[in-house]
Amino acid sequence: MRLLLTSAGVINKSIHDALVGMLDKPIAESNALCIPTAMYGHPWVGPGVNTWEFISGKSGNPMVELGWKSVGILELTALPSISKDRWVPLVRETDVLLVAGGDALYLYHWMRESGLADLLPSLKAVYVGMSAGSMVMAPSIGEFFVGWTPPAGGDEALGLVDFAIFPHLDHKMLPDNTMAGAERWAAGMKGPAYAIDDQTAIKVIDGAAEVISEGNWKLFHKS
Repeated sequence: MRLLLTSAGVINKSIHDALVGMLDKPIAESNALCIPTAMYGHPWVGPGVNTWEFISGKSGNPMVELGWKSVGILELTALPSISKDRWVPLVRETDVLLVAGGDALYLYHWMRESGLADLLPSLKAVYVGMSAGSMVMAPSIGEFFVGWTPPAGGDEALGLVDFAIFPHLDHKMLPDNTMAGAERWAAGMKGPAYAIDDQTAIKVIDGAAEVISEGNWKLFHKS
């Protein structure tokens, strides 16, 4: 799998260069699917204007607006109501999945319900996550980030990487997202955990993680 797990999208040159390096062709020749689903589960984000801004490339968190050959929408909540023949080939053929932020557990739930979670490990596409779209790859997200409550409870996520992510470190609109807050969160996690600010991303290729940053980040190891 090729993952680019960001806090706030492809927001600087270093993250952009990492994305270009992960693709097997230029952005202008690559087809993308954007996944806004996580936004619906978050009380501050959507549904509404923020979801439209993400889909239309006007959110200020560059993902959709990078100059793709084409961009389609893959809405996970709709997929259980249509035949897999209608969407699975589309996902298998796409070059990039652009996965919005919002509520990580809501996104995890619908990745499972839709069947996308089962497809992810075998896809050729580069997966670009933002905030919750990145957090969902972890084994769990930690109680600090639990908002929408899954039917079975808990904070379990996909577990397609072996570390957890604390995004938006030191964000001016999120006063609890401090390094001290990240340290408390990491103390409750069972494995490695990264705190990353909006200028930072984690590139993962075949399980090997590399931090791409023009900002501030920290890796916490469980003692």
